[in-house]
Amino acid sequence: MSKISAPKGCEDALPDASWRWHAIEGAARESARVFNYREIRTPVFEQTELFKRGAGETTDVVRKETFTFEDRGGESMTLRPEGTAGVVRAMVEHSLLADQGARQKVYYIGPNFRYERPQKGRLRIHHQFGAEAFGVPNPEQDVECILLQLDFYRRCGLRELALRINSLGDRESKARYREMLVAFLTPKIAALSEDSQRRISENPLRILDSKDPRDQAALTGVPPAAESLSPASLAHFQSVQAQLTDAGVAFTVDGALVRGFDYYTGTLWEVTAGGLGSQSAVGGGGRYDNLVETLGGKSVPGVGFGSGLERLLIALEAQGIALPAPPHKLVFLVAQSEAARPFNLSLARTLRAAGVPTELDLTGRSFKAQLKSADKELATHVVFVGDNELATGTVVLKVSASREQTTVPVGELVARLG
Repeated sequence: MSKISAPKGCEDALPDASWRWHAIEGAARESARVFNYREIRTPVFEQTELFKRGAGETTDVVRKETFTFEDRGGESMTLRPEGTAGVVRAMVEHSLLADQGARQKVYYIGPNFRYERPQKGRLRIHHQFGAEAFGVPNPEQDVECILLQLDFYRRCGLRELALRINSLGDRESKARYREMLVAFLTPKIAALSEDSQRRISENPLRILDSKDPRDQAALTGVPPAAESLSPASLAHFQSVQAQLTDAGVAFTVDGALVRGFDYYTGTLWEVTAGGLGSQSAVGGGGRYDNLVETLGGKSVPGVGFGSGLERLLIALEAQGIALPAPPHKLVFLVAQSEAARPFNLSLARTLRAAGVPTELDLTGRSFKAQLKSADKELATHVVFVGDNELATGTVVLKVSASREQTTVPVGELVARLG
């Protein structure tokens, strides 16, 4: 019978490597804790309408990359391609933003799903650390989210970070820039890629993010978004820049920077890292002051970011950065006689109840084979139990590193291993 492989574009996190995930997820949780963001968990699939209304029906992700299916009740469902829309849906559904002046700051860690051509660091199932803040329209909230994201990367040890920022402004500013962009590109429409010829009427801002050389050439001399900002939006963006400077954060203003979803307004940002080649982005975010209202809530401002964890792990490896391995401690119980086997089962229960990581042979293998298993499991301590130990109520404790052996009363073993 043939083997079944993992789906294309999906990877397994095997036991020898899963601790690296624990390390970066722990860093994410600690960064969220010190910035006072609380965890939220939302379903991995939602009604398809959520992403059409939220991310935008004409975006490439919704048009081409979603895993969409009809459930047994005939309702269209989609595996989430990004985290923000589901968080906003939860905020609205549970009335967490309904009170006047309500504030919410949340984070999440989990998988997203996109049907795209698999590339290094861009898989069909990818994991993301994201944070969202609701209820504060001020630039201080934008800067806090950026600082949280950068704090996360620094806790992981990531170097060669670069921050790019831009602003699309408020709804009117964004509409004005859209018109300016269409007017600039329409005379060049024949020179654009086929996708961008479609986008010019559906979603022209996405052309700015195109990597097609034809589009890049056509965009030469394109007016920056800053030229379309209202006075209030410009003041907001200037304050973001001033606060980043005060915080000692280097940045570059990139007038062509856009994000992939329609809901973004105001401040946008992207963080890149060395070691990823041309696809160097490890995460980004922005403000979305109209999304809560679009999804049925009150008019509540929001801002947040998402950071791909697979790409982060690749960048860390490329930069030669070793994540801190968890402390390893394992006690292996070796039975030197048949009578010792049931005793070891009971002893294992005692040690595990005391929080001591414990392993033992459950297959009846020989003394020599048990020792090999202890070596294979990298046991830090080995406990020997034979007929003599059973008779005297003791065990022989061996420290693997020093090979020192001592006889210990059974009742003192937990304390010795603590």
